[in-house]
Amino acid sequence: MTRIFRAPAFYIQGPGSLNLLGEKAATLGRSVVAICDAVVLPHIEADLTETLTRQDITPTIIPFDADVTHREMDRLAELVRTKGGEVVVGIGGGRTLDVAKGVSRRTGLPFVSVPTVASTDAPSTRGIVIYDDHHRMIAVEQMDQNPAFVIVDTAIIARAPARLLRGGIGDALTAKFETEGAWKGTGLSKQGTRPLKTGVMLGDICYRMLLEHGPGAMRVAGTGEVTPDLEAVIEAILWLSAVAFENTGLSIAHAVATELGAIEPVRKQSLHGEHAAYGTLVQAVAESRPEEELTALFGFYDEIGMPRRLSALGLPDVGDAAIENLAAACAKSPFLVNQERMLDAEDLVAAFRAVENYA
Repeated sequence: MTRIFRAPAFYIQGPGSLNLLGEKAATLGRSVVAICDAVVLPHIEADLTETLTRQDITPTIIPFDADVTHREMDRLAELVRTKGGEVVVGIGGGRTLDVAKGVSRRTGLPFVSVPTVASTDAPSTRGIVIYDDHHRMIAVEQMDQNPAFVIVDTAIIARAPARLLRGGIGDALTAKFETEGAWKGTGLSKQGTRPLKTGVMLGDICYRMLLEHGPGAMRVAGTGEVTPDLEAVIEAILWLSAVAFENTGLSIAHAVATELGAIEPVRKQSLHGEHAAYGTLVQAVAESRPEEELTALFGFYDEIGMPRRLSALGLPDVGDAAIENLAAACAKSPFLVNQERMLDAEDLVAAFRAVENYA
């Protein structure tokens, strides 16, 4: 059986790493178009311009503050063509990076990812989550290649709001459970093949790093202080989780996260990573994980302040009918093939109720 493993060509992490952007981008081209989060740009524009011009790069810097829609990606792609761009750089959070990925895909140009938050594992992946004008998710596209470089300046991420890091921890917690489910199930990875064992091992390492370093990282998150705990958690979120899931698959946790994100009050009140974290609890319970493992997992959530009830995520009704409807929607997810045994809506209802009632 042929199996394929893919990852970014280079992953670079550390305080001050933004200063390496020009040197690395210059290996790809001399006309760089940087699509940058409009809120972040004033804080980094001087350093961004300096690192690019130091390499005799002609930079075009575009502030971005919109949704990831087909129209926005098409508009920006045309602008990149007009400017004669040779490299696309995305700088910011999920929306900015996804729109920059979409521009890279449409223009066929290499992509450099520069995340300024660690709220999901998306910066190292090929995925592009696309929305309509009402912020409803309508599609997920894939770049042909992973980013040529992922440049993670931890001094910048250390200043981002603590809640965003907690959301990233929630997204990355899924890796252990979903990679193991993918290994035991029948689904295909993002590469179109059955997974290599490597992805499962990376998911386990990711989980152990989060449990060991997560509490310490959350204590300094948002303060600007870069500590070994924070470095380890950022690595787990932006590198290990991303490479693990893309080379294995998604399972119950992201089936739950997808359905929660489709509920408007939930989407407005809570983050994708928080939805994924709740989905991890549902998956762990549905898989009948050992009690000591569940105790450690629930205890970790409480220690770092991760929401673990539907009401805390913004679901207005947590009655039996609402849970049954949510479970029925999750049971239709294509991700459920990544399980040792296929679960039905009744299995998921029982898991949801167990999570809701956990002391």
